[in-house]
Amino acid sequence: MSLYTRTLREGRVLRRDTAPTPCLEAYGLLHTDTEDPQWLRPVPPAIALPGLLKAIEQDIVQRRSQEAKLAETFASLMALDAERAAVPNAPLISVLLGLRRINDAIAEATTESCSELLTIQPGPARPASLLATTLPREQELLSRGGRMRTLYQHTSRHSPAVLAHYEELSGDVQVRTLDEVTERLVMLDRTVAFIPANPDRTVALEIRHPALISYLATTFERLWRLATPMFPLDLGEEPSPGGVTTRQRTIATLLTEGHTDAVIAERLGVNIRTVRVHIAKLAATLGSDSRAQLGYLIGRSGILDDET
Repeated sequence: MSLYTRTLREGRVLRRDTAPTPCLEAYGLLHTDTEDPQWLRPVPPAIALPGLLKAIEQDIVQRRSQEAKLAETFASLMALDAERAAVPNAPLISVLLGLRRINDAIAEATTESCSELLTIQPGPARPASLLATTLPREQELLSRGGRMRTLYQHTSRHSPAVLAHYEELSGDVQVRTLDEVTERLVMLDRTVAFIPANPDRTVALEIRHPALISYLATTFERLWRLATPMFPLDLGEEPSPGGVTTRQRTIATLLTEGHTDAVIAERLGVNIRTVRVHIAKLAATLGSDSRAQLGYLIGRSGILDDET
């Protein structure tokens, strides 16, 4: 302002004198002398002020436009955050490390549940010691009016420990079996589920995401409809008219798909010796003398056509 005042009094100022104050030209208070570029002349205050005010007004308009755009952009984000806030504070997916932490989380969820427990238990039959630890909390759920449905592989049908476990429970309990099931699943009240996150099941995921819970429940229901009742009603394993059991038909299917005995044993949750016994019985029934001939006879016999 001091330099601008002096320039107004003197009518002009050398350009070099304005080097420390470039804002004078930037704000339109000085302009280059048309006759000598070394000099700058003042713009009258009555002309300079409206220009400065107009620039401020334009800045205000731009800021208000930015304000409106920000509000519009964040409206959808705030709605999304409101949906998230409507979900319980627990994260939708949590990682549980260690068997103790996993079992404690399942036990806590079972204690808080009141309507339903769905489980899938693959592999060999569970040992009696492990079943004994789950009995009290399962019975508490049943006593609260809840129900239990469990899917095992067929190998568990011949486990005295498994059968005794469910005979001890009092309430709405059902168990079914399949040749093959998915990995382990524990779901409570269709609000929380637990699944393994590594091969040895020492890491698990605690899932509370509604979409994933719905997906897992649908998978369970579809497997349940295909399964054979074991408890309270055991229909057993009836042979087909051709003398081939349901288990042998399953093995025949896996054989025609090219799987080895070891892979078949893993998928069915049995040891490899059991698989080979079934293959031998199947070969005897169909009159096969070799593995290659067995595959041919399986396809020719039509026994797989009976599967639904």
